[in-house]
Amino acid sequence: MIRLPSPLKSLLAGLLLTLAQIVVAVWLLAPEGSFSDRYATLVQHDGYWFMNIVDRGYATTVPPIDHKVMEVSNVAFFPAYPGIAAFLRRGLNLETSTALLVTSQAAAWGFWSYFFLFCERWNLSPTLQIFGAMSIFAHPAAFFLIAGYSESLFLMGIVGFVYWSGAEGRSAKIWAALHGILMSATRIAGVICAAYPIVEKMFREGWNGLRDWRGWLKRYRSAIALTVAATSGAVLFFVYCQLRWGHWNMYMLTQSAGWAITPDYFAVFKPSSYHWLLPELNDPTEMSQMSMTVTALLFVGIALAELLPVVRRSSTIATRAGIYFCAVAIYYISVSGVACVGMESMLRYSFCAHALIVLALLQLLTNVRVPSTLVRAFGIGTMALISAIGFSVQGWYVWNFTRGNWVA
Repeated sequence: MIRLPSPLKSLLAGLLLTLAQIVVAVWLLAPEGSFSDRYATLVQHDGYWFMNIVDRGYATTVPPIDHKVMEVSNVAFFPAYPGIAAFLRRGLNLETSTALLVTSQAAAWGFWSYFFLFCERWNLSPTLQIFGAMSIFAHPAAFFLIAGYSESLFLMGIVGFVYWSGAEGRSAKIWAALHGILMSATRIAGVICAAYPIVEKMFREGWNGLRDWRGWLKRYRSAIALTVAATSGAVLFFVYCQLRWGHWNMYMLTQSAGWAITPDYFAVFKPSSYHWLLPELNDPTEMSQMSMTVTALLFVGIALAELLPVVRRSSTIATRAGIYFCAVAIYYISVSGVACVGMESMLRYSFCAHALIVLALLQLLTNVRVPSTLVRAFGIGTMALISAIGFSVQGWYVWNFTRGNWVA
């Protein structure tokens, strides 16, 4: 039997999962038609805005108009995803929609590859690797990884940023910085997630490191430099907006004018933001409201689990704490932004936080002793049931999405 090197195995596993998502969406659930027609149905809604940016570049009035017209004001999306797609379109002579899908699906492959590289780094058993992959794969919004959206590029950027931040050597820091730049140039939440190296360092050093305030600069210099480098993707976008339109915050202005987005930074602390309901399958807003509440409960459960003695004695809390920080940052920014529109799209936004939570929990499980056969059987059965429900809901959403219906 040929034994493949670990990186190659991770790349192959990531490719197989990505292809599986594409096959299910295109061959089984997309409308009837030729392969190219079926494939093109993965570009919907926000994908058309990205197509507009790829074809025309950024354009807007000053101030932006007070309704959604992509031909007038389209500066409501960060530049990394349409920018890479534009490069591929010109370099490979692709259709704009195809360039967008190739970009997102290549990024999905990158995300899944980093997921399995983490599994190798942490020496996770095949059972835990399958458990973790299915926990992400079965999320109702997981299909956005291979659709014409920026979820996969953002996740590849942030997971790659965390992966290389934890590696040794100067080249690893360069790769971390490049992934961080990609991350912050894809989503505004990436600006906060760029602080991962500082958070990880703070937990690794502990309270003694924080008390020694005279040594802060020396101790955290490398982490601060990496954070600053990672934020430069967003900073360059803001500089571009300032130079072109005289408003560094044109993205925020366009979101506010066209999408009626008025951030509520206290929304996560308001009981009225949480909806305790069993959502209708054909009501995406209710599903998003439920996902917001479920994710909050998951954070509470994680906090309680981290207080268990067997976990508190772990020496790997620093890595998990940094990943938790990124997941909470994504959740907080997303909730703050969509609270004013009834948590619309929160199902999709919470998926990115969900993927990071699963990654951190897998690392947590390496510190827990192997459970009994009965407990493992119960866990496998529960996971199978949840996955079946998740795949069913995701299939329903893919069927609707590829027919132009709004799902998240």
